[in-house]
Amino acid sequence: MLREIRPAIVLLLVLTAITGLAYPLAMTGIAGMLFPAQAQGSLIEKDGKVVGSALIGQEFKDDKYFHGRPSATLAPDPNDSAKTVPAPYNAANSGGSNLGPTSQPLIDRVKNDAEKLKAENPSSPIPVDLVTTSASGLDPDITPAAAEFQVPRVAKARNLPQDKVQAFVAEMTQDRFLGVLGEKRVNVLKLNLALDQLR
Repeated sequence: MLREIRPAIVLLLVLTAITGLAYPLAMTGIAGMLFPAQAQGSLIEKDGKVVGSALIGQEFKDDKYFHGRPSATLAPDPNDSAKTVPAPYNAANSGGSNLGPTSQPLIDRVKNDAEKLKAENPSSPIPVDLVTTSASGLDPDITPAAAEFQVPRVAKARNLPQDKVQAFVAEMTQDRFLGVLGEKRVNVLKLNLALDQLR
């Protein structure tokens, strides 16, 4: 009986070593050499300090900054563990809200957000990504239309001409991947950091 079990145990240990240790370590090493920034989380630094990642959105509330998509991520309520509270861009709890189109809390939130945006820029239609969350709740990008919608507010808060801020948005707009996949997009953190460096 030991003769039949021994090869199975040896095979299990060999495959565990290959697929559980050697392969992951080799892929991690290769990724670190070929794509060092991406392998470390696409971190963005300012003055030697990490201020965020190009892959995870952040909440910007100040009028001088472009705002990203709303985030649907939640965290346990510190006062009542049976409840949850909003925790914008919480990467530890990525996911959509699971609220359907007939959900009253979702309808109320979208209406409130739309009213605030309409007051900010009454002459322009509101881009849908400024009132809807992404599937992950962590989307770092907005559409060029969403960035352009915010130009008057940001230009006024920074005391800059609108056409200069508009040109900056156009410069920071990333094209579709390989020219065909996805949509044009603007990374909110990169755009805000670039505006901060503008004198």
